Amino acid sequence: MPHTAVYQKVAEGYIAFVEEFPGANTQGETLDEARANLMEAVAMVMEANRYLAEESLKGLDIIREPFLLAA
Repeated sequence: MPHTAVYQKVAEGYIAFVEEFPGANTQGETLDEARANLMEAVAMVMEANRYLAEESLKGLDIIREPFLLAA
């Protein structure tokens, strides 16, 4: 399933976010810089969410398995 990156031109360059990843917001002086920064922001949000989930599930009887979104 594709996700949607949104880039808005502003006086300082571009602001960027991914609609499906709340909290993954960034900016860049150029569109290429904004794109690169957005990849990093999404990775950081996913890493933080995984850590928070792992902490909240410590000691619980859970099952973990890969989950792939179908197109």
